[in-house]
Amino acid sequence: MQAQPQWFGTPARLGNLLDAWLARSSDGRIAADELLSTLLQALGPMWPGRIVVDGLSLGDCWPHPAATGGLVPFHKLTQWLAYSLLEPLADAGLTVTGLEGLTGLPEYRNGGLLLDLGLIEARDTTFHTRVLAVEEPAVVEWRALTVIGLDRLAPQVRAALGLDAAAFPLARMLEGGTWAAGRKIAAARRAGGAPPVNIASDGTVF
Repeated sequence: MQAQPQWFGTPARLGNLLDAWLARSSDGRIAADELLSTLLQALGPMWPGRIVVDGLSLGDCWPHPAATGGLVPFHKLTQWLAYSLLEPLADAGLTVTGLEGLTGLPEYRNGGLLLDLGLIEARDTTFHTRVLAVEEPAVVEWRALTVIGLDRLAPQVRAALGLDAAAFPLARMLEGGTWAAGRKIAAARRAGGAPPVNIASDGTVF
């Protein structure tokens, strides 16, 4: 924080991020993609080094042979933080717009729900029995399918509830639906509520 006074002020405080956003907003509004971009820039240096491009560590971004450019960006924890800031920022007088600019969260509860319900299936049966590394193509593919699956589920959930995207954005489905449902079905199927996959993670992705 001390190295980035443009975001955290002097003396450095996390709360100064709010002042930085307010200073950049002329009408009390900020776009979700700008919110995420700021968080990625301001907090990026704290993540462990992984893939580095032009001296910049990309964080939660992984290679996959089918990806355009070879890399798939997720930034799950940073997006989760962006979603978590919506209400506090609103309380502080800053409205976040363009929530469709954020994706669903590709983590083990949302992704586990899709696997447990059979909406997606692993082609390799050992996917459910062996310990998986975060960077394995199968894990990257599962996480990408989770993002796509959540995008396809959202309109169906809205239709069932009789709501439009403005009244029921993806963030609400994640918070009130898929994450909790993923946890519930995991508890019903496995002792201790473990997810249907076993991923070796240092806590910076899952």
